[in-house]
Amino acid sequence: MDTRLKFTVSYRPMQESDLDAIMGIEPRIYSHPWTRGNFADALRAGYSCWVGEVEGALIGYAVLMTVLDEAHLLNLSIAREYQGQGLGSDLLRHVIEVARGHGAQTMFLEVRPSNHAARALYEKMGFNEFSIRKGYYPAAQGREDAILMGLVL
Repeated sequence: MDTRLKFTVSYRPMQESDLDAIMGIEPRIYSHPWTRGNFADALRAGYSCWVGEVEGALIGYAVLMTVLDEAHLLNLSIAREYQGQGLGSDLLRHVIEVARGHGAQTMFLEVRPSNHAARALYEKMGFNEFSIRKGYYPAAQGREDAILMGLVL
């Protein structure tokens, strides 16, 4: 697979005015999407929230919470029509650099065991599994575990 970007992506801090575009993406890529309120709360809480744009169109976003020397990646998403083209890797590299800029020494995240593409991305970027959270995610048939992954920055 050619992992070079076919697009020029620009990143900027997320704004409340981006939420309509985000809500056009989020429910199309997740069975249990974040709500508009989840994103608004992240912005109000002062989390590091980013959007990626290609030619002015919002194509991805990330939400990162930093506490002391730890960063927790809460959401990393690429619009379905842009997936599989290296944009997730590029956005993840961006938020890793943001975390380092905030003084984080480690980054953590949760991922569904069924989300094979995300797991492959995180592993490719150097994240390692270190635990399981039982019944963490809502699922069609009850609950799904979360794999906890970490990266030393």
